[in-house]
Amino acid sequence: MTILSVFVLFLIWVIAGMLVNNPLILPRFEDVLIAFGSIFIRASSLSAILHTILRLLIGLTLASVAGLLLGVIAGFRSKFAIFFNPIVTIFRTVPVISITVILLIAFGFGLTPYIITFLMLFPLIYQGTYGAIVGLDKELIDVYRLENNNFWSGLLHCYLPLISSNIRTSLLQSLGLGIKVLVMAEYLSQTRDSIGNQLYLAKVNLNFDQVFAWTLLLILLALVFELLINHYRPIIEKVKKSPN
Repeated sequence: MTILSVFVLFLIWVIAGMLVNNPLILPRFEDVLIAFGSIFIRASSLSAILHTILRLLIGLTLASVAGLLLGVIAGFRSKFAIFFNPIVTIFRTVPVISITVILLIAFGFGLTPYIITFLMLFPLIYQGTYGAIVGLDKELIDVYRLENNNFWSGLLHCYLPLISSNIRTSLLQSLGLGIKVLVMAEYLSQTRDSIGNQLYLAKVNLNFDQVFAWTLLLILLALVFELLINHYRPIIEKVKKSPN
């Protein structure tokens, strides 16, 4: 069915291109394929891809550390969760474009892509960690406390293993969301050596085949992250259910 849906989209693209017959509105599929291939033979394009992925990994790492730490604290301290949850809700609901413009004014073009990526990914990891701890089976926790009531030992050998699948899923999902948010921030701030900047240059030069090619690359990256999620989730669940 996936192949069929891709074929239908391709067919719609070809027919629409024939009807429009204007490369400035809808480039032909073969032109986009040529532009897509040219991405991988230009040093500037490869540098943009590598720098964007590096920014994504830095933002994801910072968001993961903060999200895991504060999520664990909120899971064990209900008063902290009550205080902090509205802040996380604000981060999740405020439009990305508004935050980006504010950050551009406050921090300039260099730091904005990192900060916006952190602010968008942190709530996802925080709520994944917090929700996993709150949703743990209380009977399992009580049994462990009867055997070992040390908090740090329980966190390391009981809580974290039980919520590991939730944490991994949140991290993998953050990759897909992060690439979209980061590229938009790079586009608005015109960050050098970035996919967002390559999209901006393609637009101002009216190279819409390049715009479609970079968009296709972003879709493929998002699909790769989705495949990672679907690939690792059953493995995690199998390990979790297997006897010691």
